[in-house]
Amino acid sequence: MTGTPPEQGQNALELALAKRDSTILRTVREAIRHRQVMLAFQPVVQARMHAAIAFHEGLVRVLDETGRVVPARDFITTVEETEDGRILDCLALEQGLRELEREPGLRLSVNMSARSIGYGDWLDTLTRGLRAGPTVAERLILEITESSAMLVPELVIGFMEDLQARGVAFAIDDFGAGYTALRHFKQFSFDILKIDGQFIRGIAQDPDNQVMTTAMVEIARQFDMFTVAESVERAKDAQVLTGIGVDCLQGYYFGAPTVTPAWRAPPSKRAHG
Repeated sequence: MTGTPPEQGQNALELALAKRDSTILRTVREAIRHRQVMLAFQPVVQARMHAAIAFHEGLVRVLDETGRVVPARDFITTVEETEDGRILDCLALEQGLRELEREPGLRLSVNMSARSIGYGDWLDTLTRGLRAGPTVAERLILEITESSAMLVPELVIGFMEDLQARGVAFAIDDFGAGYTALRHFKQFSFDILKIDGQFIRGIAQDPDNQVMTTAMVEIARQFDMFTVAESVERAKDAQVLTGIGVDCLQGYYFGAPTVTPAWRAPPSKRAHG
């Protein structure tokens, strides 16, 4: 009987994963060093009126050494607990606030980690950005993933209360993917609940996910939160979600993330676009 012993196979896998993570970290650090970090913007539309954009989400992207745009899903888990993750949060927030200052009609959500709440540079970036214009705060939405919020719930709750008093809104991202303690959920006072894409993709053919999503919509409604379904990719899924009562929809069916959004186009092109 031949073959690789299980422990050797496991070691090979661990080495491969470690090498991959090391490569990703190096790519992110080089991108940070050369300021090759940007936001890609994706629309979030009203469920009953798809032409009406409720807001855009600014998704962080980095460029690798070839100039290829690397999406956050390829690196965010690897850098989340590192200093690089905090710096990326700073750069994403800085760019998002600058966009809000330039575009008075824009409402924008920017992702953050709960770990950044205690990071001085991130807080300084936020403070400066909110002073840039009288309506910036009320047009900013900060998105915190469910799993991140649960790391330090008491800190997140206090932070949210302070900023909500200034007009900033908060979204709990990827809801359903983590393990929210309901006692904390009641105290969080999020403004927007974003339902994780694992419940949304193919929902038209999945009665179980229809029930789960309906339950999440009811929870959000009880706590006066708007709901956003993530990863909407098909018309039939959009129809089912609208019937369930989801307020807003986000996904490739309505628009892919882009680093060249329509509002950056010259006025002549906007008129004909």
